[in-house]
Amino acid sequence: MPTAISPLILPVNFRADDFFAFHLRDRQNIAEIVENNVLRKGILWDNSPAQLIITIDQQMATIKLEVDDSSNIANDQKMIEIGKHMLGLQQAIEQFETQYLSHPIIGQLIQHQQGLRIYQSASAFEALVWAIIGQQISVTAAIAIRRRFIQATGSMHSSGIWCFPNEQQVAATDDDTLRQTGFSAGKIVAIRALCAAIIDKQIDLSVQINQNNHQELANQLLNLKGIGPWTVSYALLRGFNYLDGSLHGDVAVRRNLQSLLKMATQPTAKETEKWLTEFSPWRALVAAHLWRSQSAAGY
Repeated sequence: MPTAISPLILPVNFRADDFFAFHLRDRQNIAEIVENNVLRKGILWDNSPAQLIITIDQQMATIKLEVDDSSNIANDQKMIEIGKHMLGLQQAIEQFETQYLSHPIIGQLIQHQQGLRIYQSASAFEALVWAIIGQQISVTAAIAIRRRFIQATGSMHSSGIWCFPNEQQVAATDDDTLRQTGFSAGKIVAIRALCAAIIDKQIDLSVQINQNNHQELANQLLNLKGIGPWTVSYALLRGFNYLDGSLHGDVAVRRNLQSLLKMATQPTAKETEKWLTEFSPWRALVAAHLWRSQSAAGY
């Protein structure tokens, strides 16, 4: 089994507990296992089952990859990039904190949660699938569906950990199997459309997203049946390190904004959208601070 190891220096204020809590959302998880300061995650590495191991010790993260295919040699630079991506290290949060630490409303929030960043799914496809699964249901229900979905469509690494599927594996899974995992008819339509668009190269998920090109990908995704603005904003946030999506429709964001502003009633989605506008290009990061302010770390 080919194995590669790469070290990665972390920022002084890196929130390791939050990183591990994000991957502990599913206590029964079969694809991400957290033990002490180690995350083991099953991924496909050039279509081969692999186990990615991220160990955090003080200000150092060690990225280790174990690939089942003996001919598939892990590339150190690619490993470092996926490590940086998952740890949220490609986000310029220091710039955000410098700009808003003294803000009269969110400054205190940031001060209490300094170093907060958005931990990423291992791939953009995984982030999109999670966003589709999570449409209009509770987090608890979405987590259970995701677990069954991975077991129904994914593959297992020799260590016993399950690997999140790719678009080809999902496309090859029949509707009845997807229904049994908990997918509604609408979500089956959405995930079928997504997989077809990727396989037919109508959508390229490898593109680096920024302020200048995010709308092009957003429009491509919105053209797919079953995918709406919330799904796109959440996927851009969790899969592309894009911190300016407006998650104004998110119930937890609105609920925690009500508490922050000491409002008698919960703000509407339109009111929340207007309030978040001031913080562009950091609207999604502000939303994450609102999530984190009154919830467990697995926001």
